[in-house]
Amino acid sequence: MSKKIKEIAAEERPYEKCLMHGAKALTDAELLAIMLRTGTRGENSVELAGRVLESSCIRGILGLQHLTVPELMKVRGIGKVKAVQIACLSELSKRMARAKRTERAAFSSPEEIADYFMEEMRHKEQEELYVLMMDGKNRLLHCIPLFKGTVNASLVSPREIFIEAMRHQAVSIALLHNHPSGDSSPSREDVLITRRIRDTGELVGIPLLDHLIIGDTNYVSMKERGIL
Repeated sequence: MSKKIKEIAAEERPYEKCLMHGAKALTDAELLAIMLRTGTRGENSVELAGRVLESSCIRGILGLQHLTVPELMKVRGIGKVKAVQIACLSELSKRMARAKRTERAAFSSPEEIADYFMEEMRHKEQEELYVLMMDGKNRLLHCIPLFKGTVNASLVSPREIFIEAMRHQAVSIALLHNHPSGDSSPSREDVLITRRIRDTGELVGIPLLDHLIIGDTNYVSMKERGIL
């Protein structure tokens, strides 16, 4: 028999537990329950939150980033208001992760680039290719999205890349894209793109420092692989 939140011992209720021990002491379901505030008939807010966390094909809090408002509304007990709250919570978490990055991050290794972009890139459901513009000290000047969809060498224009690089007065560039499968192993197309842009960069005097492929908490550096 499900207990109402008021029937649970005070120290175990999410709100009171947070006040006593801090938000870090709460489970994922308890954190989400505080956002939802109420449960549904025969189910308290923590139980409802638990079902929401299990409703995506990717279980747990990471799955929230893959659920749209209409998909959330298919979960029993989640109406339009709660669905919008969860969607906004998910977007807020993404923006907070981005905001943690300094405006002029400096990179001294492929690992630092991967760490900087990992949380943003590994959750994407489509391939996206970005160009990072660097100054003479490998500080990030600008990051521009170049392509979205299956990355194909014939569709990536080196001309566009280096026009943007010159516009931002970049001394060097790096490429970055994700593999939604979670496997960061480079494809034949990835290698072709890397070599085309490397060769063009040598001609115009703006070298390609690296091309990183982001998987699910893993990455591959073309430089470290010896492709550059």
